[in-house]
Amino acid sequence: MSDGAVATTLFGVFMVATVALGLLAVRGKGRGGGLAEWSVGGRSLGAVFIWVLMAGEGYTSFSYLGAAGWGYNFGAPVLYVVAYMSCGYAVGYVVGPMLWAYARQHGLVSITDMVAHRFGRPWAGAAVAVLVTVFLLPYIQLQITGMGVVVSTISYGAISLNWAYFIGFAVTTVFVVVSGLRGSAWVSVLKDLLVIVTLAFLALYVPVHYFDGYGDFLGRLVDEKSAWLTLPGSGGSPYGEGWFATTTFLNALTVVIFPTTVAGYLGARSADGLRRNAIWLPAYNVLLFVPMLLGMAALFVVPGLTGADSNLALFKLVVDSLPAWAVGIIGVAAALSSIVPMAVFMLVIGTMWGSSVFSLVPRWRSSSQAQKTWSQVVVVVAGAVALVLTYSAPNTLVRLSLISYEGMAQLVPMLLVGLVWRRMSLVGALSGVVVGVGVVCGLVFSGRDPVWGVNAGIVALALNLGVTVVVTYVRPADRDERLDRDVLARDPVVG
Repeated sequence: MSDGAVATTLFGVFMVATVALGLLAVRGKGRGGGLAEWSVGGRSLGAVFIWVLMAGEGYTSFSYLGAAGWGYNFGAPVLYVVAYMSCGYAVGYVVGPMLWAYARQHGLVSITDMVAHRFGRPWAGAAVAVLVTVFLLPYIQLQITGMGVVVSTISYGAISLNWAYFIGFAVTTVFVVVSGLRGSAWVSVLKDLLVIVTLAFLALYVPVHYFDGYGDFLGRLVDEKSAWLTLPGSGGSPYGEGWFATTTFLNALTVVIFPTTVAGYLGARSADGLRRNAIWLPAYNVLLFVPMLLGMAALFVVPGLTGADSNLALFKLVVDSLPAWAVGIIGVAAALSSIVPMAVFMLVIGTMWGSSVFSLVPRWRSSSQAQKTWSQVVVVVAGAVALVLTYSAPNTLVRLSLISYEGMAQLVPMLLVGLVWRRMSLVGALSGVVVGVGVVCGLVFSGRDPVWGVNAGIVALALNLGVTVVVTYVRPADRDERLDRDVLARDPVVG
C-alpha cells in the first residue's frame, strides 16, 4: 500500500469515528431536543467538557498551519496569539460568568439574543446576526482552508486541494448538524489528546532529526535569521511593537464576546466552572510555541515558501521525514483542530439565525424545534458560502483570522458596554457599529491595515465607542420600565 493510501485510510477511519462520536454524544434527549439542547448543550456541560471545548478555541488549523506559516514568514509577530489569548482569559474571568448568568436568567442562547433583550428590540438581534455572520465566514473559510491543506498534504498529493476543501466542508457540516455543541465537546476530548501528543512529539523530533538538537537549531536561528526573533520581524514586516500591543488588546477584548466563546460560556453548568477555566486555560497556550518554532525551523529545511504556501511549513517537515502512519495521525490531529472550531462557528451562526431571525416569523416564534430545523439549514448554507469563498478568494490563515477579529470587535461597545451602562441608547449603539464596521472595512480592503503602525480594528473601535457615547447623549434612549436587574448583566456572585 502506498504512503498516501496508508495516511488517507487512517484519516478516513478517524473521520467516520468523529461523526459516530457526535451521534453517540446526542443519544436520547440530545438528538430530539430543541434549539437550546443543540446550541448550548442544554446548559449542562461540566467543567471538563467546557475546558476542552474552550481550549479548542486556541487550537484550530491555525495552530498547525497558520502559526507555523507566520513564524516562517515573519517570526516574532506571531507571538501576539499567545499574548491575546492569555489576556483574553483574564478578561473572561469577569465577563464569562456575567454573560452566563444573564443568558440563564432570561433564557437566551446567543449574543444576538442578548442584544435583542438588552435593547428590547428583536429586530436589533436579527440585524446583529446578519452582521456577525459576515464576519464569521472568514473564520469558517480559515478552517476549511486549513483542513483542505491537511487532507491534500497527508494524501501525498493524491487528493487535490479543491477536493480536500470539499471534504473538509462535508465532514464538518454533517457533524455539526447531527451533534450540536454537545458532540463538539465530546470530540474536543479526542482532539486535545491528539494535539498534546503530536505537538509534544514534534517539539522533540524536529530539532533532533533536522539539527543536532535545540542548541544547534536556536544557534543557527540567532546567527542566520536574527530578524525573525525581534519585532517587527523579517522582510520589512509592518507588524511592529505598536501593532503587537494594539492587536493583543483588541483581540483580548473581542475573544470574550466571540460567538463561539460565548457558546462555551452558555453551555456551562455553573459560573464557578468558567472561573476555573479562566485560571487554567492560559497554561494550555504553552503548546502554541511549538508550531511557531517549527515554522522557523522550516526556514532551514524548506526555504522559499511564499504566500499561502507558507501554511505548509510544518507539514513539509512532517511528510518529508516521518512514516505514512505517523503522518496520518498528525493529520488527524490537525483535521480535528479544524473540525471542532469550524463546527462551533457554524453552530453559532445557525443558532443566531434560529433564535434571532427566524423567531421574528410568528408561526416559528413558539416552536423551538422549528427554529432548530431552520438553524440547521442555515449551517449548511453558511458552510457552502464559506466553501465558495475558499475557492474564489483564498488568503493566508492569519489574515483571515485578523479580519474576523477586527470586524467582531465593533460589537464590543454594543454588547459589553451596553450590558453595564443602562443609559446607552440603541440608536447610539447602532451608529457606533456602523461607523466602526465602515472604518475597519475601508482600512482593511484598501490595504491600510496596519494604519499608523497600529491595528486598524483598534482605530475603528475607538471611533465606534466615541460615536456611541456622543449619539447616546444627543439621542437618549426611550424610557424603559424594566428594572436594572432585568436589563443589565451582573456578576452572579457579587450580585
